[in-house]
Amino acid sequence: MSQTLATPAAPSRALNILAWSLQVLLALVFLAAGGTKLAGVPMMVQVYDLIGVGQWFRIVTGLVEVAGAVALLVPGYAVFAAVWLGCTMVGAVLAHLLVLPTPAAPAVLLLVLCASVAWLRRDQLSTVLGRSR
Repeated sequence: MSQTLATPAAPSRALNILAWSLQVLLALVFLAAGGTKLAGVPMMVQVYDLIGVGQWFRIVTGLVEVAGAVALLVPGYAVFAAVWLGCTMVGAVLAHLLVLPTPAAPAVLLLVLCASVAWLRRDQLSTVLGRSR
């Protein structure tokens, strides 16, 4: 018996433009958000004091966001960056719902946008997984 692996269809031009637009938008947002955390902007220091996990976690979160922002712009890595940042946004949503007095809506929106990029770039994931077999 022979088994053939179906190659994923390339996304249409319109979907590719949409994906790149979302990737650039998210990269800018996460670069700014991560940058404020790494720079120690007083509001970010205060937020992480309220969360109660320590300032080391602010630095780690900033690094995660900046690394994810850069990876969103590297062809072939966008799906991984979107999942990486989406998981980060799950944590942000939980922090807003359980600890912080601020609304979770911005984090939810970013989570939805990250999930959208991951779905639009899912062919990258199957390409990488297909190569490892």
